[in-house]
Amino acid sequence: MQTSLIQNAHGDLVTDAAYDFYGVRLATCSLDHRIKIWRLDESDGTWTAVADWKAHDAAVTKLSWAHPEFGSVLASSSFDRTVKVWEETPADNTDQPQANGASAATSGPGTRWVERAVLVDAKGSVRAVEFAPHQFGLKLATIASDNHLRVYECLEAPALTNWTLAEEADLPALPSTSASASHPHTFAAPTPTQISGPPAADALLVANALQQQQQQPLMQRGAGGREADGGWSVSWCKERYWGEVLATCSGISGVVKIIQLSPSRRPITLLSLDPSPSVDPGSISEDVTAPYAITSVSWAPSCGRSYHLVATGGRDGHVRVWKLYPSSLDDGRTDGPEEAKWTGSVVADFDHHKSAVGRVEWNITGTVLSSAGNDGRVRLWKATTGNIWRTAGYITVEQAEEQQKEGDMDIDDGNLAE
Repeated sequence: MQTSLIQNAHGDLVTDAAYDFYGVRLATCSLDHRIKIWRLDESDGTWTAVADWKAHDAAVTKLSWAHPEFGSVLASSSFDRTVKVWEETPADNTDQPQANGASAATSGPGTRWVERAVLVDAKGSVRAVEFAPHQFGLKLATIASDNHLRVYECLEAPALTNWTLAEEADLPALPSTSASASHPHTFAAPTPTQISGPPAADALLVANALQQQQQQPLMQRGAGGREADGGWSVSWCKERYWGEVLATCSGISGVVKIIQLSPSRRPITLLSLDPSPSVDPGSISEDVTAPYAITSVSWAPSCGRSYHLVATGGRDGHVRVWKLYPSSLDDGRTDGPEEAKWTGSVVADFDHHKSAVGRVEWNITGTVLSSAGNDGRVRLWKATTGNIWRTAGYITVEQAEEQQKEGDMDIDDGNLAE
């Protein structure tokens, strides 16, 4: 497996990195308020910075490339509560307008990056941004620390200056059409202690109290200094048949919601993915802990599968893979995606990072999952025969440095020893 290392990419912590559609350009952003575009030299595998500009007035949190059919377009989100849309244009093209009279950034020979739009509806720092699959048009989903999902649509795609707020939803308050998918007891759960004698009713009260705590509004639980403990992420379903469906997480609830958008009604929650173990009304846990925030969500390309895979990473150090089924695929009880009742279950749960997971991402076929954690390692996961998920190796900065000196390295079970 070939890896590359970009030394001193930014003047501060790098917060996100995103490949373009072809994998030959890489956009990075940082706490230093800047965005950089890197181009791959396929002859020797090195990356060269071709653009560098101050993009926001605060730390940049996330980047997303639009499909190339819309041109060379990039979106960025920031702690300054804005989302900006950037376009790469010929350097001699000065006729097209720029948002708020912003200046352009030079991008290699003959091109520059121009600010086309600034979206300012968020009431908190914008933590996630992602363009929709191109079959839905030029749409952009964002999530801010106010726990609102906002979906924008560009009405004039060639100009990129006219964006409308097509949907806005308070995620904790969204109505649901199906029950939650809970984490099964077969995975590491607190050991229950049976309560003796008549106080079974008291156990039921404790269980109800825990459930009410889980259902508190996320802004109340994550207010003040707790925002630092939260997680916000969004990922679109790549399959067109099911319409505009997204996986979202917000705040510190630890719950991922599968949201469906529709032009004929308000957004609804198709399914809630709760990784915490279910509470037995007749028992009480010895070690009840608050839920950990989900920091990253990634929806896998389906590639002909009869089900969907959604990966999550959290502050508890766990990487989980969920298998989702719309009921029309299971039992034929529904006729279309609008009426489908979704179900889901955890098919893999790994805690190898032993620290918070910052990012999970699928490969282009949805067969290999990568995760990055605070342990300084990028880990790979893959399903084996019988759909059993296992670790497929890891990459560290030290290994990348060695590879630059010695050549390509193989990722195999030999480097799995902890």
